[in-house]
Amino acid sequence: MFNFTPLLGAQSPSPASQSLLELDGGVKVLVDVGWDEHFSVSELKALERHIPSLSIILLTHATSSHLGAFAHCCKNFPLFTQIPIYATTPVISLGRTLLQDVYSSTPLASTVIPADSLAESSFASGSNSTDPTLQLLLTPPTTEEIAYYFSLIHPLKYSQPHEPLPSAFSPPLNGLKITAYNAGHTLGGTIWHLQHGMESIVYAVDWNQVRENVLSGAAWLDASGGGAEVIEQLRKPTALICSSRGAGKDSLTGGRRRRDDLLLDTIRATIAKGGTVLIPTDTSARVLELAYLLEHAWRKEHSNGTGESPFKNARLYLASKNVGATMRYARSMLEWMDDNIVRELEAVEAATTSKKQHKRNDSKSIGNQDNKFAGNAAGPFDFKYLRLLERKKQIDRIVATKGARVILASDTSLEWGFSKEILHQIANESSNLIILTESYGVPDNVRKDKESLAALLWSWYQERRDGVALEPGADGQNLEQVHTGGRELQVHMAERVPLQGRELLAYQQYLATQRRLQNPIPLGSGSALETTADAVDETSSTSSSSSEESDPERQGKALNTSAAVANLNRNKTGLTKETFGVNVLLRQPGLYDYDVRGKKGREQIFPFVSKRRRADDFGDLIRPDEYLRAEERDEIDGHDMRDDSLNKNSKLGQKRKWGDTGLEGVNGSKGRGTVNKRRQQTPNVTDNNGIANGDVIVNGLHDPDLDDLSDDSELDSDESINGPSKVVTRIESVEAHLKIAYVDFVGLHDQRSLSMLIPLIQPRKLILVGGDASETAVLANECRQKLVPAFSESAERTHNGVFTPLNGQMVDASVDTNAWTVKLSNGLVKRLRWQNVRGLGIVTLMGHLGAMAVDDQEFADTISKKRQKLLKEDREGSEVQKIASEAKSQQTAPVLDVLPASMAAATRFVAQPLHVGDLRLADLRKILQSTGHTADFRGEGTLLIDGLVAVRKTATGRIELEGGGLGLPEYPVRNPESSFYAVKRRIYDGLAVIAGG
Repeated sequence: MFNFTPLLGAQSPSPASQSLLELDGGVKVLVDVGWDEHFSVSELKALERHIPSLSIILLTHATSSHLGAFAHCCKNFPLFTQIPIYATTPVISLGRTLLQDVYSSTPLASTVIPADSLAESSFASGSNSTDPTLQLLLTPPTTEEIAYYFSLIHPLKYSQPHEPLPSAFSPPLNGLKITAYNAGHTLGGTIWHLQHGMESIVYAVDWNQVRENVLSGAAWLDASGGGAEVIEQLRKPTALICSSRGAGKDSLTGGRRRRDDLLLDTIRATIAKGGTVLIPTDTSARVLELAYLLEHAWRKEHSNGTGESPFKNARLYLASKNVGATMRYARSMLEWMDDNIVRELEAVEAATTSKKQHKRNDSKSIGNQDNKFAGNAAGPFDFKYLRLLERKKQIDRIVATKGARVILASDTSLEWGFSKEILHQIANESSNLIILTESYGVPDNVRKDKESLAALLWSWYQERRDGVALEPGADGQNLEQVHTGGRELQVHMAERVPLQGRELLAYQQYLATQRRLQNPIPLGSGSALETTADAVDETSSTSSSSSEESDPERQGKALNTSAAVANLNRNKTGLTKETFGVNVLLRQPGLYDYDVRGKKGREQIFPFVSKRRRADDFGDLIRPDEYLRAEERDEIDGHDMRDDSLNKNSKLGQKRKWGDTGLEGVNGSKGRGTVNKRRQQTPNVTDNNGIANGDVIVNGLHDPDLDDLSDDSELDSDESINGPSKVVTRIESVEAHLKIAYVDFVGLHDQRSLSMLIPLIQPRKLILVGGDASETAVLANECRQKLVPAFSESAERTHNGVFTPLNGQMVDASVDTNAWTVKLSNGLVKRLRWQNVRGLGIVTLMGHLGAMAVDDQEFADTISKKRQKLLKEDREGSEVQKIASEAKSQQTAPVLDVLPASMAAATRFVAQPLHVGDLRLADLRKILQSTGHTADFRGEGTLLIDGLVAVRKTATGRIELEGGGLGLPEYPVRNPESSFYAVKRRIYDGLAVIAGG
């Protein structure tokens, strides 16, 4: 069984992706927890309902559209962190920096508490003074909490099957295997293959087959086979889940090189006039491709000493609040990138080694270099010309100065990050340019006035109302830049403001209501019951359960109780005995009678909760909250509300940094007791050009605008606000005179890739998600025409094997199985040649299928058995006659017999021998060594025998044998036969070679 339900991203322009896969036995797999730039809590309601029944979670890409809601779910959904999560190492590392950047860049990521939830909490407390326009924010996860959440993810490598562990509240996985394959598009992006019984499912959303500068293409095609066939593990799956985004987009003529040249020519045309180029990009995915391309373009232009280039006078910046950590992770994960990056790094290391040998001769010419990087080989992500900006003050200082510059800034939606602020400051200049790197759409549930700035600029680019400026490119073709014509551009600036007065009271009422919903046990009942953590731990420690505990009538009782408590808050009515069941004896004080007549299971027994001391191998577990002081207990959601002067970041048992006093100012900024370490340790030494060590060097030029801000550690205003807060949005209008250009740098599959690869994959059933309605319809119609032979008969009768579900719509994509029973004739059985492989008997057969009459004796035995069975059950004689007549009419059965001589000669050349089994090189080495051969491993996956014969095993399990058939005197072998044929014979002995004829 396989049911698929898209929670987000199906037939919608929103890039957010969430998918639910339900397998046989109640196994549920959640793939991605994406979010869009609006950060709406309503989009997570469907996901929240399925969390108590999830088995595992898989993550595909380190983008906000695939894991943007991960930290929110971990912090606000208690069971979410108890579910095993799997992803590749780059997705874990880059996803961590992405969410840390998101929560530090915009208060909207903290999510606004819905107005209806505030109204319910105020009504339950008897207060109706809640302002409906009030936008209270949930407490955002801290940087340390985000790092902890991502540490819970299990890292995986490509092409290595793994059997995951289920969650504590999940049924057994029954041999589920997951395998990650390279998807391209992002670093560590994953195509997931799930094998569960007869179900072979490939989940491929947002992949790119084209090889890029940093990223290699998706691992669909087998390189050993010339790239014309799909690898065996991903070929002919029972279900393929593929994204339809880009199905209506044609590929660019010239490929990647033409795309890169188009971007550089567009930048050159603007910076030659002294303008500013803004390129909105993401924080941790596509930014690596853009940063690598621009950095190497600047290197190339500066290495060319002849001629004047606009790139030499322009400065290059990358602005993001956590971009430094992103680039550090990128430098440590070069093995996940394309082979060209690895070769470039090896060349740099070789050049560095050679220069160290001639260091004395080259040291005299250091003072004549253009900058401090000159003469030193730089790695792929050791930036010489790209300046990283992580502070808003740095952005303001850079934009305020005149001159040509190129700024990469987060985010692509222009709704959060530095890109919005930079756009607001450069929009009124006609010499400036913004380059959109992807197309944008507006989801159906978003009003036109709430669309993102990127979607608004994309609509202006498509309208072209105010004309188009044509700039000549390097190849002679014209570059299109659309004028904005002084339109009014409204920028929504969101700020975090601390709560005061009634706002703080409404926030406290909301938190109290949430606590009652999660734990409806009265705290003042006089009975000291165990906490929820103890109850969960005690339940998980029991290894067996009776049939009464597995009563299906009791499933979901906790959800029903929570719903009843919610009704209590709304209707002001008490909970009845039927709501709590027998547990009412514990929950309601003074109640000692409960009618157990007609009850089942636990409802017949008096409830008893035994407090168990939690301990491990080292002794009793200590609860830090039991040793808190009185002032530490008076907190609201982890923040002391009585004294803002205390350090909120220092908690019990937490170490402070060296030189940190542990105190903060009123505005939350740290005291100046800790002086910047870099400025303390680095003396102000001036070189021959008059440039100090602490100065900033960009493009070989001294950048005085960043000298006083390069080591600034002061926090921005939004970062200094801790505790309960609200979001205040102000609208600032600006006349837009800048130009708009578009270069497709999204790095996703297009119409050509989809139409070529899907027929090669040959899926039995195809599910299309991850695109708008028009793209999904176009791709579905094309696939129905090309994939008809691959679909089963039942699929052809229903949807032609192509499913296009909507969000929340479940489709049944189970594998279609058919089984037949065939008799073997005695002559065919005598010819069977059985072979043993690892304890299994294997045989191949070829025969002629026909109908043969059943033996009379066998027919009589069948009638006798059925008659005796009916007589034992006192059936009527007429029914016995009926069964006998039915059996008599079925005296023929399909039988597989020996092929006639005429047909055997014709099929002898068609049938090919089969090799069954899995040969391990380690076992082959032991066998050959026991027979007198020398066998050693040379390299990865290569076994060298007698110094002549090499045996290799490819990733697909194919055995390759290379070597000469004659032995040499320098390799004496006790066995007189040649090494090549001896090794070949041993390999055949380890496999079952089944003849096809």
